[in-house]
Amino acid sequence: MLKQLSLYVENKKGTMEHITSILKEKNINIFGSVNNDGPEFGIIRMVVSEPDRAFDALKEAGYMCRMIDVMGIEMPDEVGSLNRLLGALSASNINVDYIYLSFNRDSAQPILIMHVVEEDIYEVESCMKAKGFTAV
Repeated sequence: MLKQLSLYVENKKGTMEHITSILKEKNINIFGSVNNDGPEFGIIRMVVSEPDRAFDALKEAGYMCRMIDVMGIEMPDEVGSLNRLLGALSASNINVDYIYLSFNRDSAQPILIMHVVEEDIYEVESCMKAKGFTAV
């Protein structure tokens, strides 16, 4: 299971640079990130090396933050991998809220980071493991 930070930020010039400078100062690495923007505000979701420290540093800097559990599923870097994973989720009646990619530095494989709508993310993780997928 992975911890994801969600930051609710004003959509203005320099915001992402400011956030990354805070993380850089704390020596925190960003493993994966996705930005969803709107006209005035956006959401930055990220998985980082030290989520608790990142949360505290960003909160102290005035950012509205939230931390939640997300799943990371390792996938081979080949045609059809994402389709197989999504098919397994669909066959298990699991609804995916959103996904983005990262990279496993140990295995050199892509990792699909996902948030599922179901209440018990641990059950979903067990289901995916039972179907032969590797959770990180």
